[in-house]
Amino acid sequence: TSTKVEKVEAKKDALVLHLKGEKAPETIEADAVLVAVGRKANSDGLALENTSIKTNKRGWIEVDKKLRTNVSHVFAIGDVVGDPMLAHKSSHQGKVAAEVASGHASAFTPMGIPSVAYTSPEVAWIGLTEAEAKEKGIAFKKGSFPWMANGRALSAVASEGVTKALYDEKTGRLLGAGICGRNAGELISEAVLALEMGAVAQDIGLSIHPHPTLSETFALAAELAEGTATDTLNR
Repeated sequence: TSTKVEKVEAKKDALVLHLKGEKAPETIEADAVLVAVGRKANSDGLALENTSIKTNKRGWIEVDKKLRTNVSHVFAIGDVVGDPMLAHKSSHQGKVAAEVASGHASAFTPMGIPSVAYTSPEVAWIGLTEAEAKEKGIAFKKGSFPWMANGRALSAVASEGVTKALYDEKTGRLLGAGICGRNAGELISEAVLALEMGAVAQDIGLSIHPHPTLSETFALAAELAEGTATDTLNR
């Protein structure tokens, strides 16, 4: 972290990276270098210059909540309308655009869009992080349940994990959640539904989850936020 790659030098048997940073070595050698600086809109080949459709300075097509461009009979969805660039966001937008074009009342107004990093272990999240909540000045309470205290995780040799959820201090409603552990991407959907439905911590904690399962860690994190947990110490 806090290290800049100033130059990559190609040699016969290796790539030499010249680095700049307080704790960085001057050079390191590698077999290959992955450049992952992000993505940009691929709208250049759409001949938009022959239309009056507006794009922003990053090349993304501007749309409203109904996915309409400034040309009312033209819709745009997916990566070309901006972040997050995720397949499940794009497919949902496609449904909304089709419904609107067909004359139905519809709009793209999600409370949050889940993301998953397919690493080992997986990481999945939805809604606000602690840093974002603090930046917005939202007082919150949190529950963070360690998978070391979950029977299913222990029996599956998957105890290196955690389920964390943030709740609004005043309303009790879910603000965001993050899960790190095996199959986190499969587990985050309960948090997505809770966020969309405006569920409060008590709702989730009082919902009986099957035991032993990884899914119950979401309910146990809610109990920790409420101070009613019995599976681990309330902190």
